[in-house]
Amino acid sequence: MIKARAVRFGMLPMAVLGILAAGCGTQRAGEAAGPGTPSRSASAAATPSTPVDLPCPGESPTHAQPKAPGASGPSVQPGDHYAENHGFMEPIPLHGQKRCDGLAAVARIRHALEPLRKRGDFDPASTRNALTHLGYATGKVRSYQDGPTGVGFLIDASPMCLEGTMSSRDTKADAFGGYPDHFGCDQPRGGH
Repeated sequence: MIKARAVRFGMLPMAVLGILAAGCGTQRAGEAAGPGTPSRSASAAATPSTPVDLPCPGESPTHAQPKAPGASGPSVQPGDHYAENHGFMEPIPLHGQKRCDGLAAVARIRHALEPLRKRGDFDPASTRNALTHLGYATGKVRSYQDGPTGVGFLIDASPMCLEGTMSSRDTKADAFGGYPDHFGCDQPRGGH
């Protein structure tokens, strides 16, 4: 008798679990709900919201729209997990006012480094000095030799990161919001 009762009590949690796993309704994702039931369109339910950036001061409206996710990355074949496995290395884009602040910081950096570039001064110490004169803390600015006639830099201007290169041809700089699952502005190594 005790054995039969234990089996019945053991089946009760299994039955409840089975009901919960089956779900409560018959509506599937993308199907319209019945009459009188509020519903979202299938595209609204399946598509996460994409931030819309307004033009920043001095920027044309065509540059304000963010690129579609994965637009700049390698093309991914179905079943290829390269993008998924290397997503931790993709910088987080800035949006809204942070994006405008990043564009302004990039313009200031390029303006500060242009005299060095014109003189052909690609010494990392000169670059670091020019960047710290913009108000960035010495401990947050890294500069390094980038090839025989170039210099690279990385600035942790939390909550934004600024990085770029300077060569005899031009000065490039970019602002971003760090990396997913990683503290700091340096590109993470390794993976999950």
